[in-house]
Amino acid sequence: MNLEAEPSTLGNWSKRTYHRRWLLDQANGLFDFFQYRAVNPKGGFYDMDDVGNPLDPVNPVRGIHSTARMVHCFSIGTLLGRPGSEAIVDHGMNYLWNQHRDKKYGGYVWSVDNDGPVDASKQGYGHAFVLLAASSAKTIGHPLADGMLADVTDVIDNRFWEATHGAIAEEFNQDWSPIGDYRGQNSNMHLTEALMAAFEATGDGAYLDKAESIADLVIRRQAGDVGYRVPEHFNDKWELDKNYRGNEMFRPSGTTPGHWLEWARLVLQLWTLGGKRHDWMPEAAKGLFSQSMSLGWDDEKGGFFYTLDWQDVPAKRNKLWWPACEAAGAAHYLNEHAPSDFHEDSYRKIWGIIGQAFVDHQNGGWHEELSEDLVPAHTLFPGKGDIYHALQACLIPLFPASGSLTKVITEAGGNI
Repeated sequence: MNLEAEPSTLGNWSKRTYHRRWLLDQANGLFDFFQYRAVNPKGGFYDMDDVGNPLDPVNPVRGIHSTARMVHCFSIGTLLGRPGSEAIVDHGMNYLWNQHRDKKYGGYVWSVDNDGPVDASKQGYGHAFVLLAASSAKTIGHPLADGMLADVTDVIDNRFWEATHGAIAEEFNQDWSPIGDYRGQNSNMHLTEALMAAFEATGDGAYLDKAESIADLVIRRQAGDVGYRVPEHFNDKWELDKNYRGNEMFRPSGTTPGHWLEWARLVLQLWTLGGKRHDWMPEAAKGLFSQSMSLGWDDEKGGFFYTLDWQDVPAKRNKLWWPACEAAGAAHYLNEHAPSDFHEDSYRKIWGIIGQAFVDHQNGGWHEELSEDLVPAHTLFPGKGDIYHALQACLIPLFPASGSLTKVITEAGGNI
C-alpha cells in the first residue's frame, strides 16, 4: 500500500533542532530522576513518591513489569552512551533472573518483596515485559540476556501461546493451573511490542509471525469490527465481553483510548518490520489515531480521558500520562509514514499538554495522573513509579519510525 500523503504545510517539529534538543532534555531529566533514586540496594527498584523518595523504603513490593521496564530503558541509555546505565541493567536483570524466575515451576512470578513472592501468579503481561527486557539487554551484550531470552520464549511458546486463536492466554497460578477464562488485549499488545524487539535482536522470524498473528486478531478483526475502538476484554473463545469489570489499572472497563494510540504506533512498526506486506495495517493505524483524537481527547481542557463507555462517553475522566506518551509516539510514526496537517497539529497539541501539565518542573519526573482539570492526583498511581512510557515518548521522535528504539538507536550508532 502507498501511504504517501500531502506533506504537512505546518512543517515537522521532530525535524527542528530546538524541538529535538527539548525532547532530549526531557529524556535526560527522566533518566536523572530514576537512575539516582530508584535503585533498591536489596534488589529491584523502588516505586517513588512525587519528590523521588521511596514509597516504601523498608520492604517494597517489586512488580515484574517495573523491573523489566527499567532494564529496557537503561539498555536504551547504554546504547545512547549514558554513563551508569549498564549498572542499572545489571541490577534489574539479576533481580528478574534470581528473584522473579520460578525455579520450581518455571516462568516468572508477578511480584516479590524482600521475603519472596507476594503474588506468585504467572501473568502474560509480566512475561511480555521479561521478553522485552531480555531482548533489550541482548542488544548491549548483557551476560544473562541469551539465557533469559531462551527461557521466557520457551514459557511463552509452551504455556501461554494458544495457536487456535493466534494469541496468548492471560494468567495462571504458580503451578500453571489456569485462572478463569479471561483473555485480554493489553497483555497481547505488550507482547506484540516485545516480540518485535525479540525479532530485531535475534532475526528469528517466529517472533515476527506471532506479532503479526496477534495484531491480526486484536486489530484487524476485533477493533476493525467496532470502528477501530480497541476492545479490551474477552472470554477464552475471544468473544468480546462489553460488561467486564476488572482492575482499573490493568483491565479497566469500557474502552481505553490510550491503547488505540499505542496500537497505532505498533501496527505501523510491525508493518515496516514485516516488509510492508499487510495492506490493512497502515489504514488501521490511521483509523486508530483518528478515533482516539476524535473520541478520547478532551477538547475543552486537553489530555485524553482514561476510559470511555461503549457509547463513546467518557467514563473515567482522569488524565493519565501514558496515553499522552503513546499519542506522541503514534503521531510521530504517522507523520513519517502519512504526513498531514492533522497528524502534525495533533503531535504539537499532545506535546503542549505534556509540557504544560504532565512534566513536573519543580520536582523532576512526570506526574502519572491528573484530574479531569489537569491537577495532579493519586487515585490510581500513588507517585512516580515508571520511566518507560515517558522516556520512549521523548526518544521515538528523534529516530526513524522503522523499529524498536533499541534497533533504530543501534542503527544510528547511538547518534541523535
